[in-house]
Amino acid sequence: MLIANQQSKMARAALDWGVKDLSLAAGIGINTVTRFESGRNVTIDTIQKIQVALETAGIEFIPANGGGPGVRLRANAD
Repeated sequence: MLIANQQSKMARAALDWGVKDLSLAAGIGINTVTRFESGRNVTIDTIQKIQVALETAGIEFIPANGGGPGVRLRANAD
């Protein structure tokens, strides 16, 4: 499942990350993150980089399941 642009915004909010934080973690440009989050076309590779960066930071993506897609912070495995 590839994430939706809205999920990227929600995930950044949950992590208290700005666009620059995500761009650094994903290894892509700030403008690319902004382009994706505003719903403009980006490559599948770009979406995957964003998704992996957010998942590595502790985000779990929730599929639509009849409602809207969402995100949550992964529980710590202490």
